[in-house]
Amino acid sequence: MKLSVFLPLVATTATAIVLVEDEVMQQIAIEDHSKQNLFHQIEANLPTKDQIKHTVEDVLQISKNALDDAFDWASNGFSAAEDYFVEEYFDAKNWLACSMEELDHQDHDGPPHHKPGRDRPRHPPHHKPRTSNYTVYELINSSKYTTKLAELINDDADLVKLLNSTETNFTVFAPTDKAFAKIPDHDKEPSKELIKKVLSYHVSAEFYPAGRILVSRTVPTLLEGKYLSADPKDTPQRISTSIGFRGLALNFYSRVVAVDIFGSNGVIHGIDSLLLPPPSATRIITLLPSEFSTLELGLRKTDLFDALNSTTNHLGGTLFAPSNWAFTKLGPKINAFLFSEYGRKYLAALLSYHVVPNQTLYSDAFYSGGSSDVDNLDRHRIPKGQFHVDLPTLLEDRYLSIDVGRFGRLIDVRINGFAHVAVPDGVAKDGVIHGLTNVLIPPKKIGSSYEQYQGEELSVEDLKERLDQFVNDAGESIQEPNRHDL
Repeated sequence: MKLSVFLPLVATTATAIVLVEDEVMQQIAIEDHSKQNLFHQIEANLPTKDQIKHTVEDVLQISKNALDDAFDWASNGFSAAEDYFVEEYFDAKNWLACSMEELDHQDHDGPPHHKPGRDRPRHPPHHKPRTSNYTVYELINSSKYTTKLAELINDDADLVKLLNSTETNFTVFAPTDKAFAKIPDHDKEPSKELIKKVLSYHVSAEFYPAGRILVSRTVPTLLEGKYLSADPKDTPQRISTSIGFRGLALNFYSRVVAVDIFGSNGVIHGIDSLLLPPPSATRIITLLPSEFSTLELGLRKTDLFDALNSTTNHLGGTLFAPSNWAFTKLGPKINAFLFSEYGRKYLAALLSYHVVPNQTLYSDAFYSGGSSDVDNLDRHRIPKGQFHVDLPTLLEDRYLSIDVGRFGRLIDVRINGFAHVAVPDGVAKDGVIHGLTNVLIPPKKIGSSYEQYQGEELSVEDLKERLDQFVNDAGESIQEPNRHDL
């Protein structure tokens, strides 16, 4: 097999074509037949030896074909809607588009059991999930829809052993053969190390059936977070999830086309596009000029861009990224001042207030970077309900007060009691990005107390007053991220 389909994964600016399905796949299941009174019928219905043999063979074959059945179902749905398919190119815009789509989807959804409208399908009947005596590896290896994935896994003895292990329940996001066909072919073969990273990014060591994914914003994977902490094994790289009118998607572009194929040691979900390990936070910003060109310009003018882009300076981090609209709301006078030569040091101080080094806060997980200010979280999970944390920024002695409200999939992240995260969980290899529609303004010191900014109109003098104490000719009060601050 020619494995050079993976080459575009190295260059994160490359595009991958995804297909938009009109029908969201439902759970593949079997009927739950009522139990009969065996005590009254056992004597009259004792099976013969051959009957027992054939019954066992039938059950094993049904289990073995569970994955094929799920993809058959998906394939049939695709064929019926083939004329309506739209080809899309994946780029960073999906992070923004899918987040907005998810909000629209939540706003328009009715109650859980509302009556369907005209031409809308009724809810499928509730069934018990189809289970299998085969491991997730055996199911993938025997399926006619995952032959390319199986071939790659079979080249990695450690991964074969892992996916056959019954010590834990795994979750595998299995790209179909059609997913591989979307990647352009190249002459150069990718390294085994690269292939291993990509495959690891499709597997979670935790059990995530569809119901759990639906209430999770991110999912940990086997891919170690090399740039997320000093202990990469403890801070796995994560996949983000989103729900929109086209169903469930991973990392905003890979559509889930079959769910809950249960093996003896985990669950498989079929996906229509390979999951690419994410680029750096600064790279994501550069890929979205329509949203973050002002932020990128500011980071470059103040040399913060290079500092953030260097993984030798920090391990993990959270970037609260104001959109172009957020800067526009400051007004032309403040923007003219900040982007002038004289205002550059104030711009550096302001942007430093948006960067949290060494601590990575997702909307449902937190890699604290060894901070003693946060109690130990169960596998880094942010608990349901209310969660509060004060995050240090690059601006000396200035913290961001973060409140996270979690209620199922509904999550609200509020900063300093005023600003809300508009677009959460832009997963990056060296942290996470949260999109904002407001620029974060440091608090004003009044006597011995501080007054937080609450969105009131600012003048240039007001802004300078808040930033003066952090500004000098050498810019010494602005801290570069330091990985040794862990």
